[in-house]
Amino acid sequence: MWCERGLLVMFRFWGRIEQLPPVFAIYILLSSSIEATEIPKNQEINFNKPDKASLKIAERQASLINNLSLKSNQFNLLITQVNSIEQLKDIKPTDWSYAALKGLIERYGCIDGYPKTTPVGEETLPEMSSRTYRGQQSVTRAEFVAGLNACLNQIETMIGNSENVLQTDVATALRLMQEFQSELAILQGRTDGSQARLEDLEATQFSTTTKLRGEAIVGLGSILSRNTANNPVLGSRLRLELSTSFQGNDLLFTRLSRNGFPSFESEVGTFQGNLAFAEPDDDDFELDALHYSFSVGDRFDFIIGAAGVNAEDIAPTINFLDGDGGSGAISDFGTRNPLYYSPGDAGLGITHRPIDQVKISAGYLASLANESSSGSGLFNGPYSALGQVTITPFPSLSLAATYVHSYNQSDTETGTNLANLRSRTAEVFGQEVATRSNSYGLNLSWAISDRLVIGGWGGLSKVSNLSTLNQQINLGTQDIWNWAATLAIPDLGKEGSLAGIVVGSEPKVTNSTIDNLGEDSKQSLHLEAFYQYQVNDNIAITPGVVWITKPDTNSLNTDDLVIGTVRTTFSF
Repeated sequence: MWCERGLLVMFRFWGRIEQLPPVFAIYILLSSSIEATEIPKNQEINFNKPDKASLKIAERQASLINNLSLKSNQFNLLITQVNSIEQLKDIKPTDWSYAALKGLIERYGCIDGYPKTTPVGEETLPEMSSRTYRGQQSVTRAEFVAGLNACLNQIETMIGNSENVLQTDVATALRLMQEFQSELAILQGRTDGSQARLEDLEATQFSTTTKLRGEAIVGLGSILSRNTANNPVLGSRLRLELSTSFQGNDLLFTRLSRNGFPSFESEVGTFQGNLAFAEPDDDDFELDALHYSFSVGDRFDFIIGAAGVNAEDIAPTINFLDGDGGSGAISDFGTRNPLYYSPGDAGLGITHRPIDQVKISAGYLASLANESSSGSGLFNGPYSALGQVTITPFPSLSLAATYVHSYNQSDTETGTNLANLRSRTAEVFGQEVATRSNSYGLNLSWAISDRLVIGGWGGLSKVSNLSTLNQQINLGTQDIWNWAATLAIPDLGKEGSLAGIVVGSEPKVTNSTIDNLGEDSKQSLHLEAFYQYQVNDNIAITPGVVWITKPDTNSLNTDDLVIGTVRTTFSF
């Protein structure tokens, strides 16, 4: 105590110099050698919550750092929230310390009062603009020390700026500091611990410009049709994605993938019912997508890529159940309108928003773009040109009209065999026929409420063959129709979960002037139901079933086709 008593004597006799010792005393006590108490594990800040912010990487990282800094600084603000009225109130209005702190607050404006709190998810953050003082309400020692710390910081700042501070207030502050030195040390330890974790996060982050994401699917599937003998299969799909931003309004997207879940097409003899995460047998880990998107002003977005650019990267599919196989619908057909399945590889696209409610998209996609042989390349091989107008009259309703013109990209690998003319001629005649197609689609999505979303689409493709394959077929045109109605129930049973139903007709030939290939004579329906149960932020389990009535008439088995699956998706 001789040090504090000496400081007070100096304070009485040294004019303006009287301001310096209290600063030193406050500093010494705030940085006391008392060992800071470690934060209990259940009070540590969670830095590992999944990032659900914007895809603009730079803005997301800046927001993350700011949020961490805010959480750290909250220890220096005031008052931890009292969650139960049964908590012990250590400091009462009749105590001298309560009145002393109240006087400091009123004279120096250390705090505006106890912050009102608003729940945000699982956390409670203070509303800095709406504090109210609690009057004569008792407080806990932790609450009291948080307020004391704020006042000490304010007094230290005022003295450092050569502003007048009453001698009696300095003495009061020193006495309060002595009485609550243990709690102040704990508070300082919490602040130092938060700052250390923040610095560690900044030092060990993967990249300042790149975000690494991953998705692993483990799928169990089986053909459940009564007369079809098939053993269940267990397969997987792995994707690693690197999203890189250099300016905040751009994105370099790189995806590596490995596919190991086989398609049932060869077993059932039709493309109908294909699962969205199934691919041809291919265990290679390879570059699946590489494209760069950026904005020019507020109204124009561009995308250009050398691999993996698809129609849905340029124009939104607006289907609520579209999860690209990893979530949402379990079948290719239920994921999106088949018009978006024109094969893509390299390409470019542009999106213009003349007003906030209208989006105009246009793009060009080419496959085999990296080959210079005849019939390949960017402009001399298979390609698709697409355009789409998307209208959102209000946030809950979206409408889209789509047009796709293709050369040698008419097959969608959904629907009947006849509806995939190139693969059909390869199977029957041993050679793919050259085709030209014009496709038209209408799409709708309407969120009736937060828990009910309906949607659907219709599509027409007019596919013409450009060769007779040495007079084996005549020149003609197919009319290929498809339609679907969808129902989505978000957050069913648990937040993040999703139930979905799809009813429709996969692409089928309703009219054909290619006489020796004919039309699909039967009306086949696609019925799909699934429930995606969100175990936590990183794991989802989705059981589902696809039922095809009267499947492809050219398949070996014309009984109804039923495919069951359980998809487990791990995201990280």
